[in-house]
Amino acid sequence: MTLRDQNSELVRRGYAAFNSGDMDTLTQIMDESCTWHTPGKSSFAGDYERREATFGYFGHYGSETHGTFRANLLHVTVGEEGRAVAVQRDTGERNGKRLDVLCCIVFDIKNGKVMEGREYIYDLYAWDTFWA
Repeated sequence: MTLRDQNSELVRRGYAAFNSGDMDTLTQIMDESCTWHTPGKSSFAGDYERREATFGYFGHYGSETHGTFRANLLHVTVGEEGRAVAVQRDTGERNGKRLDVLCCIVFDIKNGKVMEGREYIYDLYAWDTFWA
């Protein structure tokens, strides 16, 4: 299996683990020093330093949407330099509002671990409105 195939599989495993709440798998694939970056003006926007803070951020998705939030992976492509780009469709329900936006995440992967995730929301206004 090539490095590109390994990194693609790592991202796919990560999405499956995220959507099923499999924290053991997420802990295995995300480095303890990983960082996560989320754009926008919502209370979720910002930089999360280290795995514990990132997992806390992920947990807000579930608690704020009563478990309806899903990051549905549509496509993943991997470069030779250790980065993977995933395109996803985020859906959920919260306070009578529905979320349905496309997002892409650039993952920096080293030695089989996610070191950084940087989100890019296609409709940032809809994202921020949903979380307001």
